[in-house]
Amino acid sequence: MTDKLKNSSVDRLFEAVLQLETVEECYGFFEDLCTIHEIISLAQRLEVAQLLYDGATYASVGESTGASTATISRINRCLNYGGGGYSTVLKRLKEKNNA
Repeated sequence: MTDKLKNSSVDRLFEAVLQLETVEECYGFFEDLCTIHEIISLAQRLEVAQLLYDGATYASVGESTGASTATISRINRCLNYGGGGYSTVLKRLKEKNNA
């Protein structure tokens, strides 16, 4: 997937995201970049990933997030066989919260 995704425009987007320093800056950037629905969907996916990473069942994840079983399944597949992005972020968030 990364080969299909990788290009100079996507590199620039990711470099832009790395320039953000605060949650407030993220709100401003993502509000300009995405629709409210897209931001909420992205946040839901991260929440689903966190719950699955912590060992929650599909049923409890669906109940607490409202995500479809297809979305939950896709995210679980990413956690187990994907590029490692969710795991990297979730580990770092856990380390930050435990510090």
